[in-house]
Amino acid sequence: MEQVEGKVAFITGGASGVGFGMAQVFARNGMKVVIADIRQDHLDQAMSHFGSTNGSVHPILLDVTDRAAMAAAADEVERVFGKVHLVCNNAGINLFNDMAEASYDDWDWVMGVNLGGVINGVKTFIPYIRKHGEGGHIVNTASMASFIAGPGAGIYTASKFAVRGLSEALRYSLSPHGIGVSCLCPGLVKSHIYDSDKIRPESLMDTGQKENPEFKERLAKVHDFGMEPEEVGEKVLAGIRRNDLYIFPHPEFKDELAEIFDEALEALPTEAAPAERLAFEVGRRAFKEKAKAGQYTDIRDRLNPK
Repeated sequence: MEQVEGKVAFITGGASGVGFGMAQVFARNGMKVVIADIRQDHLDQAMSHFGSTNGSVHPILLDVTDRAAMAAAADEVERVFGKVHLVCNNAGINLFNDMAEASYDDWDWVMGVNLGGVINGVKTFIPYIRKHGEGGHIVNTASMASFIAGPGAGIYTASKFAVRGLSEALRYSLSPHGIGVSCLCPGLVKSHIYDSDKIRPESLMDTGQKENPEFKERLAKVHDFGMEPEEVGEKVLAGIRRNDLYIFPHPEFKDELAEIFDEALEALPTEAAPAERLAFEVGRRAFKEKAKAGQYTDIRDRLNPK
């Protein structure tokens, strides 16, 4: 999607952090932008920035875990601005606690927003983009945590690994329809994601997390050193125009990624695979290459002996 002027973008978590950075960049490049967010105060602040009379930016109060509300938002986008071309499933939360101590509510909350919100956005909006036939793009916000696991935010990491896998597979499915898919993997950004507890629903308040105000205060100071959201937004727009699978805004992870993949390669067995099994994998790779070229077909056809 090289040409974006006049196109319509929908961004969840669009009133603060990375989402707001994208909204500013998209609007500055001539797009009509819908910012959806669960916090009315953030929507009000965002619209104050754009100007309440700005006809190219429209706010929607939205909980991305609410599928009916997501469907209503899609209808509203089309009603206000017309055909949607770019969907950024960006809304996300974080929870810093030991996975071994986490409650079911902890799991349900984080996975429901970070993964469920992406699923709901994909499931809801893809039919709208396919219907108009003009192509488009999906950006799903994962994180460097979708490649790099570490202690202290295990549920968040699990959710972001899932978003990465979803995005990679979705890219193959949508390529024949002229719809690109990118997985956004930022590192530290100047945002308030550390303060996610403020939007935790009452129904999921049973937690294994121990309250630690000093830790949260330190997190706030750390995030002050994060990349400016507008810089992330600029890199996202460039990635959309190039149809990049991965959008990595931060350069500081190259060595660590190399270590991760080197470790994986070193763990592989060295003996040769049986011929029949190898033949299956050769066929699978050929099928994947065809899908990369926009020739995706039903995988069941590949396994049909006829």
